[in-house]
Amino acid sequence: MFRNLALNIRLLYKSAPADLLGVSSSLWGTITAVPSRFLGRMERAVVRCVPSESKLTITFTLDGSHKQMLRDQSEQLGKALARIANNAVKLKGHDKAKKSKKNKRDQASVSEPVVRLYFKDDVVAEDALNSAAWQDGAVLHVGDTKYKVERNPPTFTDVELPASLLAGFPVCPKLEIEFGDLKDCTFQWFKEIRHNGENSWVEAGHDRVFIPSNVDIGLKLKLKCTPGNKNHRYGVARELVTSGSVEAGPGTCTFDSRHLYTNRVTDESTVRAVSYNILADIYAQTELSKTVLYPYCAPYALDIGYRQNLLKKELAGYNADIICLQEVDKSVFTHSLSPALDAFDLDGLYRIKDKQHEGLATYFRRSRFTLLSQHDVTLSEALLSDPLHRDLLEKMSLSPAVRDQVVQRSTTLQVTVLQCVKDPSRKLCVANTHLYWHPKGGYVRLIQMAVALRHIERVLSELHPGATLLLLGDMNSTPSSGLYELLTRGAVSELHPDWSGAEEVCLALSHSLTLSSACGEPAYTNYVGGFHGCLDYVFMDTRALAVEQVIPLPSHEEVTTHQALPSVAHPSDHIALVCDLRWK
Repeated sequence: MFRNLALNIRLLYKSAPADLLGVSSSLWGTITAVPSRFLGRMERAVVRCVPSESKLTITFTLDGSHKQMLRDQSEQLGKALARIANNAVKLKGHDKAKKSKKNKRDQASVSEPVVRLYFKDDVVAEDALNSAAWQDGAVLHVGDTKYKVERNPPTFTDVELPASLLAGFPVCPKLEIEFGDLKDCTFQWFKEIRHNGENSWVEAGHDRVFIPSNVDIGLKLKLKCTPGNKNHRYGVARELVTSGSVEAGPGTCTFDSRHLYTNRVTDESTVRAVSYNILADIYAQTELSKTVLYPYCAPYALDIGYRQNLLKKELAGYNADIICLQEVDKSVFTHSLSPALDAFDLDGLYRIKDKQHEGLATYFRRSRFTLLSQHDVTLSEALLSDPLHRDLLEKMSLSPAVRDQVVQRSTTLQVTVLQCVKDPSRKLCVANTHLYWHPKGGYVRLIQMAVALRHIERVLSELHPGATLLLLGDMNSTPSSGLYELLTRGAVSELHPDWSGAEEVCLALSHSLTLSSACGEPAYTNYVGGFHGCLDYVFMDTRALAVEQVIPLPSHEEVTTHQALPSVAHPSDHIALVCDLRWK
């Protein structure tokens, strides 16, 4: 009877979350003891052993000291056990040395503890290799202390909380997990409370994302998260406290009213697409931006920490299936947007510009789509090296100045091919780009788009025939431009005014795609102190898609409340385009 009861307790220990077993916290994680009168004191020894790596790690607490041992997988177990015994002697000797002046004599008197590894009640042979010896469920004995070995349990490899916290805006932790899945983890949020001059914590939520309210202003937050997997196995919990306190939010933002149209995810017959230039931090923090481009914007509202709060709330609230972003800082993609949007069922892909610290990001709803392939390209490199563009290159060679103007650009095209989960016959080719910015660079943008369209046509004809195209991005071109004419009418003449300044290389361009601007021709998608105009677009294949609804842009009053964009209520100098497209 007692043997069966002990076995059941062992099974309970292996499968239960740390919260159920009596948890004490430390900087590196949580050490769990099993309160069982039958098993005695049992602590945790976590072993990470991956076949593709030469080393394994053994993590445990020895006499109150955290130990993490890195050993060769091919090493014999006896050497690892001897090292553990040696560490135990050093720790006991150190403790005695604190209590006595006769250090050497005291250390010499410390006896080496018996260190053995058991598996299924049998001693594991010391000549066994580490890779085979440290099995899940084994028990490590170090003197009178016993450790339950957990091999490759779900483990957080990185946990971070954002530095900037605003009331009313989502707090999304950055989480990276090994041997588990974030959807199987458990989360506990706590907020500070102050009573009689003392601070303590009160539980505030159990979701992955927490939204503080106005009553939390001035308080810090704490997250306790336990990694798990689909088999209900749980690893070492982690606890983090925010470095700063919750601050007051800006109140009503330009996107709040837009969220009323997007408060639900679309059904399978519809694709919700977003295109948005989010204003890279490397540009927002220049002296030119602060004093010339956006002098009306409060400095704190230009700070990336503040703007990220707004961006995460805005993008999450659109409940989009496809999001194409431009001017995305690499660090913002990795440490802010991707961890946040992952919590809302969105996977992200990134393409950085050559010699730049910003680039393009494409996100897709993973419950709706699976990734088939990527075909990203730097347009200037493709022009120079791909035979597909030989005629364009030869034409440009007639004017070295024009050629240099085009090939010196780092403009990229991000091409992502997705397949619908529920209807595999539907494939979506999502192209995302940000073209050359200069007002007099119309001919550069025409050549860039010619290269982009040929690249896309090849992907559609040779690699994924039958896929439907969505072309999104900041085209830096108004509806009167040659580029807009090329995209919507299928051709542009060599006589178009955009060839001005490049008369020697002007040529007629055309393509075989059937495209239409899904959001029409808004009065503006970019609104700054010295300029406003429509520069951003969502072009769709009209043979396969039809517009179901275009989410209204913010009113002119909302845009100009703080003079122009960006502002305390809007995180970018551009406005997101959002539309629902129905499969035909």
